[in-house]
Amino acid sequence: MLTAVVVAALALVPLGFVAYDAAAVGPREAYDLLWRPRIGELLWNTVRLVVGGMLACAVVGVGCAWLVERTDLPLRRLWHALLVAPLAVPAFVTSFGWVSLTSSVQTYAGAVLVVTLAYYPLVYLPAVVTLRGLDPALEETAQALGHGRLAVFVRVVLPQLRPALLGGSLLVGLHLLAEFGAIQMLRFPTFTTAIYDQYRSTFNGGAATMTASVLVLCCLLLLLTELRLRGRRRYARLSAGSARPADRQRLGRWTPVGLLAAAGVVALAVGVPTYALVHWLVVGSSTAFPVADLLAATGTSLALGAAGAAITVVLAAPVAWLAVRHRGRLAGLLEGSTYVSTSLPGIVIALALVTASLRVVPDLYQTYALLLSAYAVLFLPRAVVSLRAAIEQAPPVLDDVARSLGTGPLETIRRVTLPLIAPGVASGAALVFLAVSTELTATLMLAPIDVATLATRFWSASSSVAYGAAAPYALLMVLISLPATVLLGRVSAGGGDR
Repeated sequence: MLTAVVVAALALVPLGFVAYDAAAVGPREAYDLLWRPRIGELLWNTVRLVVGGMLACAVVGVGCAWLVERTDLPLRRLWHALLVAPLAVPAFVTSFGWVSLTSSVQTYAGAVLVVTLAYYPLVYLPAVVTLRGLDPALEETAQALGHGRLAVFVRVVLPQLRPALLGGSLLVGLHLLAEFGAIQMLRFPTFTTAIYDQYRSTFNGGAATMTASVLVLCCLLLLLTELRLRGRRRYARLSAGSARPADRQRLGRWTPVGLLAAAGVVALAVGVPTYALVHWLVVGSSTAFPVADLLAATGTSLALGAAGAAITVVLAAPVAWLAVRHRGRLAGLLEGSTYVSTSLPGIVIALALVTASLRVVPDLYQTYALLLSAYAVLFLPRAVVSLRAAIEQAPPVLDDVARSLGTGPLETIRRVTLPLIAPGVASGAALVFLAVSTELTATLMLAPIDVATLATRFWSASSSVAYGAAAPYALLMVLISLPATVLLGRVSAGGGDR
């Protein structure tokens, strides 16, 4: 409990920074800053982007998971690997690929398309894991009672997908609330892009803080909605029903349609950015391969990714455990606290940690410790959601049996709990590594002097419209992300192609 409280306190530092600065603005000035047509426009853009992106990711993620797991789609293993592949491509690289080829995506519909292609795997992966773990007897019983395939999916399968669907959609929503790089390239103004402009261009701290406070309220509303929809239902079971795979539905004449759907998603999510990068490498007038800079940036990105993943998973473990095994208002509050700061742009979190460090521990400023703390605050939800989903499927009675046999708490965790939740731990670590190794905004603000990552090098070149110079850094980001993406694919594939 105490560890979870400390983790929640760390995650709430940026929120405290926003609240403190907002209080310092004063009620009259706050009213003037918030009650403006521009705020209404940004709110409308942000809300419709988040809602549209979450719905689209839910449909694409669950639809692709059903195709791979519950149909006789040919080459299912290959399609699974390809559908996970967008995780290896950062959202701002996906956006770069589309924008550098056509400006037609710089609209609301284009923004929803790009963010959906970048983030749908956050729903697809947990949906695949859940579909593999469902007891087919439940569906067979419903079919025996006369329900058709659609009714069985809606009444039996979809409710069992609730934790995965809500958890994945929540991650998508939180990422979209704080997304900067991809949205900036798409020239679609949201709260995040406005905050960045206010801090970096006009240095209007008061306006930026009040705008960030609205973003926090949006996050709280999203969290409350997810908690309300999630409910208190438990999903763990003791039976070995999942050991028997469910019968796959034959697509028959719909097989070409299924193949076309899967191929279309992969082509748009992976094919377009890959083509754009190769195109600019070949024809870009600024194309260059500074080997020393490329190697240094790659090494830094890998080291930060590994360290950030390890630290974040360790911090997420007590929060996820408490949320599942000791449900209640306090546990829900502590878990929700880890999500709030994720909706804030990286620049707000960076400034909050800089302010806190200068006031409390000045020696932390411009250090890797402060940068890793920012990563932990930013990406705790990725680890918490993965660990929570795994713990949900681990029956607590097994821990009780182990303890009744004289096994100590630590030994029970090592011998019983960890093997059961290992896939969730691996998934959480891989997700955090992918995020940290390609993080942009906070790294620009907090990285020690003369330290550059692949993301910051890419952003510097692409912001100068030097697409050829940016392409090598983008390709290296994709390459270093591939192992973690493959790990996610294997963990979610579980028992392989059945």
